[in-house]
Amino acid sequence: MTLRPIFNELRTTLALAFPIIIGQLSQMLMGVADSVMVGRLGAVPLAASAFANVLFTGGFMLGLGILASGSILISRTHGAGQSRECAEYLRHGVWLAAGLGVLLAGVTFSLIPWLDHFGQPEEVLAAVRPYLELITLSLVPTLLFQVVRQFSEATGHPWGPMAILLSSVALNVLLNWILIYGNWGAPALGLAGAGWATLAARVVSLVALWAWLRAQRELRAEWPGGRRASGGRRMGSVADANPAWFARLSWAHLRAMVVLGIPIAGQLVFEGGFFAMSALMMGWIGTVPLAAHQIALNCAGVAFIIPLGLSMALSVRVSRALGEGRVKLLPSIALGAQAAGVAYAVLSVLTFVFAGRAIAGGFTPELPVVELASQLLIFAALFQVFDGGQVIASGALRGLADVKVPSVITFISYWVIGLPFAYLWGVRMGQPLAIWGSMVIGLALGGVLLVRRLYVQIRRMTRHA
Repeated sequence: MTLRPIFNELRTTLALAFPIIIGQLSQMLMGVADSVMVGRLGAVPLAASAFANVLFTGGFMLGLGILASGSILISRTHGAGQSRECAEYLRHGVWLAAGLGVLLAGVTFSLIPWLDHFGQPEEVLAAVRPYLELITLSLVPTLLFQVVRQFSEATGHPWGPMAILLSSVALNVLLNWILIYGNWGAPALGLAGAGWATLAARVVSLVALWAWLRAQRELRAEWPGGRRASGGRRMGSVADANPAWFARLSWAHLRAMVVLGIPIAGQLVFEGGFFAMSALMMGWIGTVPLAAHQIALNCAGVAFIIPLGLSMALSVRVSRALGEGRVKLLPSIALGAQAAGVAYAVLSVLTFVFAGRAIAGGFTPELPVVELASQLLIFAALFQVFDGGQVIASGALRGLADVKVPSVITFISYWVIGLPFAYLWGVRMGQPLAIWGSMVIGLALGGVLLVRRLYVQIRRMTRHA
């Protein structure tokens, strides 16, 4: 294989990935803004926000994983020119997201009376409930936004979601400033104010994206209730209208989404649960380790946005290439994205190693938290290489609809290998750094196995193309 087709495909992937990355970064920055602004209140509110986000993340990852199947199916039907099927997967995805959001929010609310069973410090438990209730309510608009956003990106319109997500960060920061600290005559709600700000920003984002997509003329053929061309009939005839939003749902479409989505959800839950359990373990050691963990994880999460955006773009491109019947392009598409991921990982490592303390100091003035967070960022630098590699490989595998084996790989790497090491080496010995060392071990194993799986699958498919 020559380098020219790899660079050509990389340019196309980056053109799609750039607005996705900015959008993901905006979404992550909403959490970072909460941490920075809540961190000014002290270590206890910061640790409480970390604990609440652990509980929120479980339901969010489960819903996000199941709904990720919509992006794959929409990309493939869009590539194949099947506008009716594209609209149907959007419609079914929206209803599925609404149902999952209500169900998962209900499960999270049912855990609230049992928070003291999670082994967190008493002062954290006393502060967490209002914030947890508010971000739990935001599950429904968040999951609905994800479905509509996936449709926009899968059909080649990533710039609208990017602009809306950037605006939502600005709105969230403004509302945080008003509601956390009591500016402009508002009451100072503290941590609860951050919850209200997050909920409001997520609702506004959903409404804005829905309105923007509804106004895009070129997407009407793939919008539920929209008109499409069919055979020799006149464009816009009643016979050519897609099923409306409230038309009867098709079990075949729902089944296709759920069967593909459950293994993806498993992989995301195993991965998200891996990080969530590490936060709980930090809380078992103490408030300062939990607050430092939240800072380091936020920083690692921001750095992770670029490989995650590459992964999402790669999933769309691989799925669309299959729908268009261009299987021979798969090696070039995958190799280009992986090369970009490796180059970025090197930059992340250098940043965390040489600027970790300055970064941690921007979150909180409490020196014990800053000192530990700066040490954790060195481990974050180590796992950037492996975490970036595994997420890019996972995105390509999802585009190929290869989701079951990657889910098993993730479970073994994180829950069979990584977490037991973290508990025995970190919690039992009271070493917060050991918990992050164990995270590096799990991520390294998962990254190597997933990359190997991707290129075995691509080689098999191109051989028979």
